[in-house]
Amino acid sequence: MSQRNNDPPRVVFEGKFQRMVVRGTWEYSERTHAGGLAAIIIAVTPQDHVLFVEQFRVPLQARTIEMPAGLVGDIDAGESIEISAVRELEEETGWTAEHAEVLMIGPTSSGASSEKIAFVRATGLTRVGAGGGDDSEDITVHEIPRAQAAAWLVQKIAEGYELDAKLWAGLWMIDHHLDGTPRG
Repeated sequence: MSQRNNDPPRVVFEGKFQRMVVRGTWEYSERTHAGGLAAIIIAVTPQDHVLFVEQFRVPLQARTIEMPAGLVGDIDAGESIEISAVRELEEETGWTAEHAEVLMIGPTSSGASSEKIAFVRATGLTRVGAGGGDDSEDITVHEIPRAQAAAWLVQKIAEGYELDAKLWAGLWMIDHHLDGTPRG
């Protein structure tokens, strides 16, 4: 039997960034900005350090470790994924990139949200500031040697941090093309 539901969606709540929708038996959230897309930025400094950000996330009531990320089109609806990714990278980490490449786009939590995420590889990094996010954010930047990144993340789990599961995909994408072949 098909799980497809052709009932019209009914908005039960709408805020600045999200709305809650009911469609038949499904309840889910949608992003309200242009495209409903976010970008996660995979960035390695010239010193071969992976950039991670730490911040308190209200829904989890916990500090998290993530790769830099942000909404696409929340500032300018016509902004490309690549430009949004570089802007978020600078804002959150204090690093900018000469080049940003979209590797893939897919759903973040297909059973709970219509949001999609773009994995973006940022290269040609240069430090331009301190990072830390905008006035509404309290971000700590971590620059971890790539060879130690996985072990550092496991240690953060042991310390009680919540880790974004997309971190592991991002680490893999540093060194691989999507077909699994090594980047060279």
